[in-house]
Amino acid sequence: MATLNIKSFPDKLYTKLQKQAKHDRRSLAQEIIHILDLAISEPAQLSIMDMQGLGNEIWQGVDASKYIAKERQAWD
Repeated sequence: MATLNIKSFPDKLYTKLQKQAKHDRRSLAQEIIHILDLAISEPAQLSIMDMQGLGNEIWQGVDASKYIAKERQAWD
């Protein structure tokens, strides 16, 4: 496993990380690895089934066929 050394690490940030690590019951190194992993991990892709009902509130009271017809007219 690789080793990472950081120079000139801000004291305030170090103190915050120590507090958060203690709160999360992790070592400082584990906490930093966890935060970095969250920061650079790609979000899980949603399947089409996970998107069911998404944006529902936007379309409430809108007749979809009339909306589409209006949009098509705008492009003609």
